[in-house]
Amino acid sequence: MKKHVMSAEEKRYLKNYDISAYDRPSLTADMAVFAILTAGEQPEYRKDPEKRLGVLLIRRGNFPYKDHYGLPGGFAAKKEAIEETAQRELKEETSVDHAFLEPFGIFSRPGRDPRGWIISQGFLALVDAEKYRVRAGSDAWEAAWFYIDVETEELTKHVRKSSAEITTLYRLKLEKEDIKLSALVKETRRFTEHHEKTEYEILEDEGLAFDHAEIIVRAFKALRDRTAQSGRIVFDLMPEYFTLYSLQEAHEIILGEKLLTPNFRRKMAPYVIETSKSVSGAGHRPAKLFKRNMEAFYSPSFD
Repeated sequence: MKKHVMSAEEKRYLKNYDISAYDRPSLTADMAVFAILTAGEQPEYRKDPEKRLGVLLIRRGNFPYKDHYGLPGGFAAKKEAIEETAQRELKEETSVDHAFLEPFGIFSRPGRDPRGWIISQGFLALVDAEKYRVRAGSDAWEAAWFYIDVETEELTKHVRKSSAEITTLYRLKLEKEDIKLSALVKETRRFTEHHEKTEYEILEDEGLAFDHAEIIVRAFKALRDRTAQSGRIVFDLMPEYFTLYSLQEAHEIILGEKLLTPNFRRKMAPYVIETSKSVSGAGHRPAKLFKRNMEAFYSPSFD
């Protein structure tokens, strides 16, 4: 297909076009950055350290929501793609670079930001936490990992002949040492003639800025759903070399359930390559280390 070439008439139209005749929103990028964290004190002999899912938050240094915690993010600059905004802001605010970044939702509810009409593109980001020692940037006082826990409760489910409505409650808990944040987010899914419309409402919010409780919940759901589909996304939480045990553990942490080891390893077999390296832990036999099978990751996929 040939590239479009503007005619003289089209150029005249654009020259006289007054874009200021329409109200325009500001555009921001917000990143929900997840990692697998080591939790608690040093474990007993023969016991592996406990691992938990974490999300990266910053303590805001400016108004609005000064001293509240929120996701790293910021405003798009002129002539900057929103993906470039996400990469830039993540590096500037936290020093995290080269993270997996994937857009997962647009947040445009009126009144979501007290500064004005601001639309945010949400990004799901995954990193190996051991590679980064996060720091805060100019508009944040702190950048730190918080353990995340999301409890799900289905409140109502009404199914009719040609429509349905399902209401689910998500109880979000975030903690770091003596800091505890929480929120309650309601999801309403309506199906009419097989078409789905989903709405979210923040019912309670303790300590989080803007509508970031909703963004975190939806990012967590996106991560969980992608993990359940094929599990390929989980590799972006892993170091370059890993054991199959640690890979399975990461899946179980995200899914919130134990997996049958033989089934899991058969599912992952196409995506990993055994190396000559091994690792020894206290009280354990040396475990073989694996790495990604790049051929599998860069072949056509519907994941």
